[in-house]
Amino acid sequence: MIGPTGAVRVMVATKPVDFRKGMDGLAGLVREAMDADPFSGAVYVFRSKRGDRVKLLFWDGTGVVLVAKRLEQGEFRWPKVQDGVMRLSAAQLSALLEGLDWKRVHEPRAVPVPLVAS
Repeated sequence: MIGPTGAVRVMVATKPVDFRKGMDGLAGLVREAMDADPFSGAVYVFRSKRGDRVKLLFWDGTGVVLVAKRLEQGEFRWPKVQDGVMRLSAAQLSALLEGLDWKRVHEPRAVPVPLVAS
């Protein structure tokens, strides 16, 4: 998939949105409902009511990018529907977009640097 990678901030709107909205409508939701800046470089994730579609909105430095995906079978693993926003890591976002259970993806554990070679 073409999209964000690495240490990007990912913000998920936990409440479904009207999927007729385009870039401008979703950017307005980011400002009003999420109280965030759509041009900050963070990735904003929106879900459909049925849970089988997802839209990503982010600023890539030259323009606003809108990515949409529909699963042909099954549905995405979404958090409980409620008002609010939650954060995901880039790895969790990748799992979500593949239709996998993103809750099972964790950040890598910090490993101390050895003082001497063994």
